[in-house]
Amino acid sequence: MLDWLIEPLSFEFMRNAIAVGISLGILGAVVGSYLIVQQMGMIAEVIAHSVLPGISIAFFLGINLSIGAFITGILSAFCIAGIEARSRVKVDAAMALILTSFLGLGIILITVLGTTNIDLTHILFGDILGVRPTDVWQTLIITLLVLALVKLFYKELLFYTFDPLGAQASGLPVKAMYIGLICAITLTIIASVQTVGVLLVIALLIGPAVTAYLLVSELHQMMILGSIFGTISSVSGMYISYHQNLPSGAAIVMVIFSLFILAFLFSPSQGMLTERKVLRKLRRFLK
Repeated sequence: MLDWLIEPLSFEFMRNAIAVGISLGILGAVVGSYLIVQQMGMIAEVIAHSVLPGISIAFFLGINLSIGAFITGILSAFCIAGIEARSRVKVDAAMALILTSFLGLGIILITVLGTTNIDLTHILFGDILGVRPTDVWQTLIITLLVLALVKLFYKELLFYTFDPLGAQASGLPVKAMYIGLICAITLTIIASVQTVGVLLVIALLIGPAVTAYLLVSELHQMMILGSIFGTISSVSGMYISYHQNLPSGAAIVMVIFSLFILAFLFSPSQGMLTERKVLRKLRRFLK
């Protein structure tokens, strides 16, 4: 058992992967907690797919891919907000339209700009075991930046999250806070693309947070417990990937889902199995 744990750590790529996994486990849970409470889970999926045109353009221009991904990720969120505000189109339809449009544009740009060297499989599915030291530092910086901003504006974000109209009436800059949240989501996605890829990033953002949501009631508790779940999922998934020769992103996602199922079944207050036991005891007591 000890060899099972220690052997992978003898490789630099595994140490880098664990460092990135811990950072992303924390980052995804903190940002994801706001998404769960505000029922904005699908916006992360849209942004995750919308970074592809930016990656293609940045690759063509020879600049950092994260810059291009950030710009188009933010642009997609603004497009959704604009369509919803200026028309009768509902937000779910706007999301579906923008997701497919940006994804299609990204594929066209790859062909037109001649950036066929971009590994779509890597972008879509990720490879945490292939991260470099520069990726570790980039992810760590993004994590610390987002955590610092959340800590600094926690009370304002808490008010805005649970009562947007009240926050606006009290004079809080709700539009700026919305933009800040979108920026945090986009940064998280950029940091996660290397790890679990575009198609699976939603699980890292939503899974740990929604699992914690079934177990606790306070937002800060949700962030802390979600961070623990995210870290456990990332590290466990990488060990499973290493020893069983499985895709790392998919392994991480399945660990996340397994933790969710456990919480879904056995949560003391909301578990499907435990809730029935509570109801039976209550009925017996009333009789």
